[in-house]
Amino acid sequence: MITAYDEPTARYADAAGVDILLVGDSLANVVLGHRDTLHVTVEQMAHHVRAVAAASPNAHVVADMPWLSYHVGAAAAVANAGELIRAGAQGVKLEGGAIRRDVVRALVDAEIPVMGHLGLTPQSVLAFGGYKVQGKTRDAAKLLVEDALVLQSEGIYSLVVEGVPSVVGTQLTESLDIPTIGIGAGPGTDGQVLVIHDLLGLTNRRPAKFVRQYADLGSAITEAVARYAQDVREATFPSEAESYANPEELLD
Repeated sequence: MITAYDEPTARYADAAGVDILLVGDSLANVVLGHRDTLHVTVEQMAHHVRAVAAASPNAHVVADMPWLSYHVGAAAAVANAGELIRAGAQGVKLEGGAIRRDVVRALVDAEIPVMGHLGLTPQSVLAFGGYKVQGKTRDAAKLLVEDALVLQSEGIYSLVVEGVPSVVGTQLTESLDIPTIGIGAGPGTDGQVLVIHDLLGLTNRRPAKFVRQYADLGSAITEAVARYAQDVREATFPSEAESYANPEELLD
């Protein structure tokens, strides 16, 4: 699974053969420039879901439900999830454990596929006091397993596990019948997810420990734009080959 927020990114990632495209609320960080994911709305998420869906990807498209879109009652959650489905998502993802069981049940009853998210849940950054590894004690790890089992019983079809010790990621995977997708949860989960801007080197922040950067496109973009600017200033762009021919009557 990889994040995507627009048509070109979705098109290229889908061509690479990924299984799932996540329109993540991480767009607040990597696209809109905010420090956390709390500053993105359902309307903004739907806008980016439509852009990803425009690529007509073969991959499964999942949309994050943003902060406060499912925290104020099941009816509101269903309505907000419906907006994301109408925009082109094939499922929605929400954060939290047993406390979200009623919301998950309502969404599943409305025939909206739901992906769960446990561990380091970015929408809880204020409550956590920062982005901190979760499940570091026996009791905390046990609670994560219990939450995961509750979510599974309510009908989620997969679970993202973020920011936990590797043994906890493995234990969650072994405890569930549904697939787990890890991000900073070790190699024992069924799948992995990364933010595509982290993978491609397009962020202006220090990457998390769990990120592996596969390219440095940020430097490549800066270099390419600098070459373009230099060519314009030196009047070597556009050349005759990059200009339209002059009709004879205009030359007379």
